[in-house]
Amino acid sequence: MYSNNILRMRTLLFIPILFFAIWTHAQTVADPATYLNDLKLEMQKEWPKNRTINIVFHGHSVPAGYFKTPQVNTLGAYPNLFLKKLKTIYPLAVVNVIVTAIGGENSVKGAERFERDVLIHKPDLILIDYSLNDRGVGLEKAYSAWNQMIKSAKDQGIKVILLTPSPDQNVNYADPANELRKHADQVRKLASENQLGLVDIYQAFEFLYPDKEQLSKYMSQVNHPNELGHELIANELIKWVQ
Repeated sequence: MYSNNILRMRTLLFIPILFFAIWTHAQTVADPATYLNDLKLEMQKEWPKNRTINIVFHGHSVPAGYFKTPQVNTLGAYPNLFLKKLKTIYPLAVVNVIVTAIGGENSVKGAERFERDVLIHKPDLILIDYSLNDRGVGLEKAYSAWNQMIKSAKDQGIKVILLTPSPDQNVNYADPANELRKHADQVRKLASENQLGLVDIYQAFEFLYPDKEQLSKYMSQVNHPNELGHELIANELIKWVQ
């Protein structure tokens, strides 16, 4: 009887631990080393076995290529810098980088046109970058809009990478409760909940936050990176296909 009670107690203790382990596993951002393995294999194929790969960048003015508004530096923005780096790794691949980003847009508007402007391209990979402008709609609406886009992509078996926000020089980065950080945390949460790729741009720029003069060297205007800033972003993106 005594041994049966011990066994029962151990079982009762084990069950919540097991459920916690399962929950923890489910709440994990995708592994950069393996998440895009299928895509990486496709990009290694040579003609005539290869096919065209479509990568869509969806978001606001930063991926759209706005530097100092109204200047648009398409080739100096991170989608095309990423493409250039990608082609050095996969010289046999036929890759289209498609930018569906619109300056001034937030994720609510981006979600409204997601099927029409993004899914129509039958992408192999979608990257979403909206948090800078999502401060205008708030966390709750942004969460719903991002989730809508994520679900639409996942329903079609499309890989998704989420980006946390690039810098805004008006933000008080010394305040851990600043609004931009809240949106960055929410993007991290979405990536974890959905086991998606995450490129943490907010974190990548953290070494510059204590010194605004140094941060300004990476910016073309208050909330748009210059080519040096876009290069930093592209360097984070390329880690997912190496």
